[in-house]
Amino acid sequence: MNIYFACSITGGRELESTYQEIVAALSADGHEIPTSHLAQSDVMENERELTPQYVYERDVSWIKNCDALIAEVSVPSHGVGYEIAFALSIGKAVLCIHRQERKVSKMITGNPDPVLAVLSYSNVGEAVLQAKTFLQGI
Repeated sequence: MNIYFACSITGGRELESTYQEIVAALSADGHEIPTSHLAQSDVMENERELTPQYVYERDVSWIKNCDALIAEVSVPSHGVGYEIAFALSIGKAVLCIHRQERKVSKMITGNPDPVLAVLSYSNVGEAVLQAKTFLQGI
């Protein structure tokens, strides 16, 4: 499957290793993840030279062409929120996962869209399992 993985970039990178493990596990299962570079430590440096218009057009195209969007939403991010809303508006299945101890926007947790799943996890292994289970249901 083609999976759009969304995570915080400018909002904070404290869960970078979690992002990396989720992306690595999904890639190991054979999924294509065009946004896998967003989990890497050098993402801010590599994306610095790109114009906002280029990033918007690239990311919207990736979302349009994905089979599902998986977002790690523990760290608030305007961009991730936008990506989630855009994906839902075009009927894409979306999984939002977050650390159990983190508060998540009620705009996400209160959304009744039937193609949206919001789950909490206590460790990265649980997050990976949730993502794999979600993808099996598509």
